[in-house]
Amino acid sequence: MKMCLYYTQRVALIRTLAIKPDILLLDEPFSALDYQSRLAVSNDVYKIIKKENKTVIMITHDIAEAISLAKKIIVLSKRPATIKTVYEVKLKNPLDPINNRQDENFSYYYEKIWKDLDINV
Repeated sequence: MKMCLYYTQRVALIRTLAIKPDILLLDEPFSALDYQSRLAVSNDVYKIIKKENKTVIMITHDIAEAISLAKKIIVLSKRPATIKTVYEVKLKNPLDPINNRQDENFSYYYEKIWKDLDINV
């Protein structure tokens, strides 16, 4: 099942890229995957998007996923949603989502965004 979802996500992206869109909208693209598959697929998607030089707008609730994939993160307020904060993500040596999680600036962005979300746990 895990590998099936992995290939389904990849095929969906390749099918979308075949029509040569200017911008891709990805809404929680990895949410149905387990953690390891999620990392593997995000790495593949990242590489494909970089190779194709595409602009992507991605909606995610996963802070680590956003930091490891994005150059810019927009945090929205609660409903009605307005832009609360915009982060320009500057990692020291951005490579791919898996390695980006090891960047020394990763935890800085994670903590800032977590506080911005104002989640009472």
